[in-house]
Amino acid sequence: MITVQGVHVAIDGTPILTDVSFEVATGSVAGYVGPNGAGKTTTMRLLTGALIADSGRVEVGGVDVKVDPVEVKRRFGYVPEHGHVYESFTPREYLTFIGRMHRLSEAEITSRTAAHLTFWDLEDAGDRSMVGFSKGMKQKVLISAALLHDPPVLLLDEPLGGLDAHAVLQTRALLRTLAAKGRTIFYSSHLLDAVEKVADLVIVVRDGQILQTGSPEEITTLGGGGSLEDAFGKLTAAADAYDEAEMLVADAFR
Repeated sequence: MITVQGVHVAIDGTPILTDVSFEVATGSVAGYVGPNGAGKTTTMRLLTGALIADSGRVEVGGVDVKVDPVEVKRRFGYVPEHGHVYESFTPREYLTFIGRMHRLSEAEITSRTAAHLTFWDLEDAGDRSMVGFSKGMKQKVLISAALLHDPPVLLLDEPLGGLDAHAVLQTRALLRTLAAKGRTIFYSSHLLDAVEKVADLVIVVRDGQILQTGSPEEITTLGGGGSLEDAFGKLTAAADAYDEAEMLVADAFR
C-alpha cells in the first residue's frame, strides 16, 4: 500500500504540493496524471525518499519514508523518467550488479535475469555492452532492474519511453499481472491512454493539489463523458488543443 496524507512541500518559499492526500491499495494500479509543473515529479521524489515533506506523512509498503528510509528502499522498485544504465555493462552484468545490491542469492540472480531477458527478447543481447543499445532496449533493462528483487511496490515515472508497440503491450500486461499477484503500482505518466488502459485508480493533480481521484470510468464521467483525455482537459482547465493549434497556425504561418 501507498499512503500520502496531508503533505505540504515548498521550495525556496514557493508551494509545490499543498495538502496532498491519496491512498493506493495493495494489488492495484494507480495512474498519477497532471500537466507539466503539476507536482508529479515532486510526489515521486517523496515516495522514493529523495525528498522529505515539510509536513504530512508518506508511507510506502507500510513503512514511513521519513522514519525508516533504508527499509522503504527495500520495499519498492523504481523506474525513473530519465533513467540511465552503466553502458559499459552488459544487461546480464548490470542485473547481476542490481541483484547483489539487493542481496539476492547468485542462484536467484541467475534465474531471474534469464527470465527477464527472455521476456523482453533480449537473450541475444544479454552479453553485449549496452553502449550501442537503443533507448527502448535500455528501458527494458531498467524495468527488469526495478523488478529483480520482487518488491511489493513499483514506482514508475513515464515507464513507456522508447518502447515499441509490442513492448508497450508487454508492459501493460506485466503491470496487470503484477497487480493481480498483490503488487502495488504507482504510475506517473503524461500518456493518458496508457493510464486509462492499465489503471484501477486515476489521481488528477494540478498546481500541487489533488483535483480528483476515482476509477478511469468515474473520472471520465466527471469530465462529461468521452475519454479520459477529454476529462483531463476539463478537470485541469486546459485550453482546447485544437483551438490552440488553429491559433498557432493562423498567427505563425499567415
